Amino acid sequence: MKRFLSGLLLMMILLATSVFSPAFADEYTHTLSIFKNSPAVQPFFKDAYGYTIFPTIGKAGFVVGGAFGKGQVYKHGALTGTVTLSRVSVGFQIGGQAFSEMIFFQDKRAYDEFTSGTFEFDASASAVAITAGAQAKAGTEGATAGASAGPATGVQAETHYRKGMAIFVHTKGGLMAEFSVGGQKFEFSSL
Repeated sequence: MKRFLSGLLLMMILLATSVFSPAFADEYTHTLSIFKNSPAVQPFFKDAYGYTIFPTIGKAGFVVGGAFGKGQVYKHGALTGTVTLSRVSVGFQIGGQAFSEMIFFQDKRAYDEFTSGTFEFDASASAVAITAGAQAKAGTEGATAGASAGPATGVQAETHYRKGMAIFVHTKGGLMAEFSVGGQKFEFSSL
């Protein structure tokens, strides 16, 4: 058991160092191209008031878990600020994973609410995964997330704006099993 916990701690440290490293423009450009190539996401780029993008969010847990990521916020395609995501959860959970995330804002009200300083998702927030078999959670009450059959099949999970926001994730790697309750906070800083 001690060896397992040591291994889990090492994995959490490796995930954290990859997430805490400075985000280069390449990461954002590459992540944007992944989302723009998804048929489920393309319509949101045309109609959204703004969006935020997280190239890498690292998540790990063993009973108590956490996630962290840094991103950029855009309004009408122009960079307006940076944002950090932090999440703490408690419950059955074990493992670690890394994923990218995009949040689209339907209108000015949703954008202003998100960029008001500190924003927290409510229990009804859910994300649609754009990769086969991937899942992600995005809610303060442990809300479940949607998943797609994947781009290879051409079948995508359908999503709509909920309370002015639509969330998409792209799994990068890792393995995580969880049934937990937690809170996800975003802190915005304007440029």
